[in-house]
Amino acid sequence: MKFLPKFRFLPITIFFAAMMLTVKVSHIWESIEELDSPVFEVAGAVAQTGAGAQQDAAPAMPEPMDATEQAPVESNDFAVEESRLITGDPTLLTPAEIELLQHLSVRRQEIEKREEELNIRTGLMAAAESRIDKKVVELQNLQATIDGLIRKFDEQQDAKLLSLVKIYENMKPKDAANIFEELELETLLEVAERMKERKLAPVMAKMNPEKAREMTVELRQLRHLPKVGQ
Repeated sequence: MKFLPKFRFLPITIFFAAMMLTVKVSHIWESIEELDSPVFEVAGAVAQTGAGAQQDAAPAMPEPMDATEQAPVESNDFAVEESRLITGDPTLLTPAEIELLQHLSVRRQEIEKREEELNIRTGLMAAAESRIDKKVVELQNLQATIDGLIRKFDEQQDAKLLSLVKIYENMKPKDAANIFEELELETLLEVAERMKERKLAPVMAKMNPEKAREMTVELRQLRHLPKVGQ
């Protein structure tokens, strides 16, 4: 009986060490499906170690299956092993099982860190997309404003031109012809195109024949051109 306290000291030490290592073991089950191959390799190594320690009591293992058949068995064995570690008596944990819990804890921290980095990247991408969408809306509003200003300017120019056309239509043909001969061809065509034919004919009759001929050719080509949008 003198050796009993010394004999029980080691299980108690293992118990407290296991309790410290398994404080957050309950979270492992939630993230176990996300663990990649290195964790399964560690689990396989530990499982082999545990199997070596218990080979006297364990029955003989069946013949190894191919890769497609082994994957579900390994995953199931891993879940059973972890469930046993979590729900079993911590004082019965072997050094290999304690090492497995340490590896799982480290791996869980790595996964949490990677998940946090992924969340940060996702947030940055969402913020960038939001800024881009905002810029697109601003550009669309600017385009609409510019289109409105251009349309308003064109309407004002058309109104001024129509007013000028009425002035020439009400002038004496000779006076209008003298002004037409001094106008640039582009301006002359814009005015003549909008004048009524019965008002334009007397003016052209009073114009310089060469100028009148040139204007006639240009008007003919202009009237054969399709309108914008047609």
